Amino acid sequence: MNRRDFLQTAVAGSFFASQIARRAHGAQRRPNIVLIVADDLGYADLGVQGCRDIPSPNIDSIASNGVRFTSGYVSCPVCSPTRAGLATGRYQQRFGHEFNPGPAQNSDPNFGLPLTETTIANRLKPLGYVTGAFGKWHLGYRPEYHPMKRGFDEFFGFLGGAHSYIDALADKSNPIMRGTQPVDEKEYTTVAFAREAMSFIDRHQREPFFVYLPFNAVHAPLQGLEQYLSRYSAIQDSTRRTYAAMHTAMDDAVGRVLKMIRDAKAEDNTLIIFISDNGGPTLVTSSRNDPLRGYKGQVLEGGIRVPFLMQWKGHLPAGKVYDAPVISLDIHPTAVAAAGGSIPASANLDGVNLLPYLRGSAKGRPHDQLCWRFGEQWAIRKGDWKLLSTGGGGPELYNLAEDIGEKSNLSASQPAKLKELQADYTAWNRQNVPPKWDRPVRAGGGKKGAGRKKKGN
Repeated sequence: MNRRDFLQTAVAGSFFASQIARRAHGAQRRPNIVLIVADDLGYADLGVQGCRDIPSPNIDSIASNGVRFTSGYVSCPVCSPTRAGLATGRYQQRFGHEFNPGPAQNSDPNFGLPLTETTIANRLKPLGYVTGAFGKWHLGYRPEYHPMKRGFDEFFGFLGGAHSYIDALADKSNPIMRGTQPVDEKEYTTVAFAREAMSFIDRHQREPFFVYLPFNAVHAPLQGLEQYLSRYSAIQDSTRRTYAAMHTAMDDAVGRVLKMIRDAKAEDNTLIIFISDNGGPTLVTSSRNDPLRGYKGQVLEGGIRVPFLMQWKGHLPAGKVYDAPVISLDIHPTAVAAAGGSIPASANLDGVNLLPYLRGSAKGRPHDQLCWRFGEQWAIRKGDWKLLSTGGGGPELYNLAEDIGEKSNLSASQPAKLKELQADYTAWNRQNVPPKWDRPVRAGGGKKGAGRKKKGN
């Protein structure tokens, strides 16, 4: 072999070796995972869900680029229990996390996601993920319950259930924190949380990352920025106008995060999930749950069926509408599966990996039934049938395929179906434990979420 042939062979060999190495590196690179949680967003408060007075193009893009679940549920009609189920992939009643805790200064000392439970961040860390949480935590105030003790490398946000959007120091018992240190944040919280998530993404582009972005938007207090309020001068109802301003600030924040992922050429390698933590508290914030009946704090559809979107370009179909019932518990196993991990059967997860169902390799429905228990309220959905009790009378039976608004109670005309679902719920409930703390008490007496038309937590 002469020198020229030798050099050509060497160059070709080097090129093919580099290609093989690059492909191997690409194959080994696990997908990024971005989980965005809205707070108290109603079922009908996205354009893709039928909203007409508040545009949400950025959040809607997740649906157009991926999957929209029309029967997407959360495991509780209020904030903290839903987040406990979301974090663990298990019904929170399995470990007693049934109610909200109330404000930090009045919360039960037992409040917090039990240390026996494994979070989604705990599972992703051993798979090589860097993990960050930016926003509302609501899973414990004590140091052992802090996000950075539960699998997250970074945290910027607050530990409680609600916070001022404009005054970081408004609640000394529930400050905005960077890590474990309070900070005097000057930006609107929705803007600040997206900013911190984007900084995290920018700093960790060379490794797989898990971004948990739980906004406090659009939870009360109703506080909008003038730049957004001015867009909605045509809305006469001041409550709805402020709600619209808060909603649009969140949509813009989501848009900035999505743009950063696109600009980093990482969109095809990022699983993006958007969900609300419960139905909208219409009587407080003017949120809308149409065509569903009920609100936050109720096991009627309006309290537990929520906007639920998922995008993973090149791996999930675009523009798909999926109507089989799914639940927020499914996010944990789905994310771990996307990351190439496995979960032992001993973990006793209630959630299901949705990827095979969305890709068409698994047939049937992900769940035979879904169940809820929230104090004296309870419900079970099995197929198209739903049996529930709001705690104020006998059980109510509905066929959701024919009556999504839960208007025609069929309990008297369908005694066999009522008996079947009652037995199934009872069997499920036997696996649960009593609540570790009671629901918070309102000033003047009474408990939040106890009635059929309470305003929520």
